[in-house]
Amino acid sequence: MDTVRLGRTNLVVSKNGFGALPVQRVTMEEACRILRRAFEGGINYFDTARMYTDSEEKLGQALGDVREQIVISTKTMSTTVEGFWEDLHTSLRLLKTDYVDIYQFHNPDFCPKPGDGSGLYEAMLEAREQGKIRFIGFTNHRLALAEEAVRSGLYDTLQFPFSYLASEREEALVRLCEAQDVGFICMKALAGGLITRSDVAYAYLANFPVAPIWGIQRMSELEEFLSYNEAPPKLDEARRAYITRERQELAGEFCRGCGYCMPCPVGIEINNCARMSLLLRRSPAAGHLSEAGQAKMKKIEACIECGQCKAKCPYGLDTPALLKKNYADYQTFLQ
Repeated sequence: MDTVRLGRTNLVVSKNGFGALPVQRVTMEEACRILRRAFEGGINYFDTARMYTDSEEKLGQALGDVREQIVISTKTMSTTVEGFWEDLHTSLRLLKTDYVDIYQFHNPDFCPKPGDGSGLYEAMLEAREQGKIRFIGFTNHRLALAEEAVRSGLYDTLQFPFSYLASEREEALVRLCEAQDVGFICMKALAGGLITRSDVAYAYLANFPVAPIWGIQRMSELEEFLSYNEAPPKLDEARRAYITRERQELAGEFCRGCGYCMPCPVGIEINNCARMSLLLRRSPAAGHLSEAGQAKMKKIEACIECGQCKAKCPYGLDTPALLKKNYADYQTFLQ
């Protein structure tokens, strides 16, 4: 099985990490079945977050009895010290543990540092002194903030989107983490569902010192990744050629579906509508073209150009323009 060392934490985790955001969408029984199978199949790293509704509870229920054999990371989105502690204590209770291996600031719009007035980094240090957390992590979708966090020397790990669609600057971020001995936790390895061949995604990431966390909610998805433990896909010429074609097709600005632009004041499902052109061409179209799908896209007509989505987009996209472009393309599929 391929493994990776998470920088100066010296935690060695399976190259197939389990991203537990999607298990909030399935029943407790099914989630526990999937999580237990993941552990039994050799996955030893599980990532969740306080904001993922009941994900932490499901993880605790499924794996509380093997806590010492796994690595757990979770996250807080709180911007206050009081909220930080409330989140941490809730996470510990639901995860059925008295410590978290990596506790992460969840996509903040600034890089918490000692003495910045927020008290958040000081709370992290106190939690570590109390033994409630082992290492301090930072997650983000903004490249400049990610670079700042790594260079600060304050963070043991960085969680950031990375896939074979990455830019040169994003590849340089991975190398910066390596140079600083910061563990790189790789999210969005399938680019929010736009990458449809997990074997190619895995083979590409195998060439970098990163720990991918795959979002899994179905047993079939899990078994696909577990198969790579025994026979890891290699980045051969055929897969390299495939990546080249993918990069050409997906070149330019596109929505990653992260959802940080939400909610929309007029109810537009931005994280799907703004990338509908790609979804129609890269996944079964029937559901997107259904009556319900058409109703979701029609809401774009009600856009009030408030600019909130554009201001909140971590990738700096002109979201209103992207919505209109996708809506125009969508209508051609209905003709």
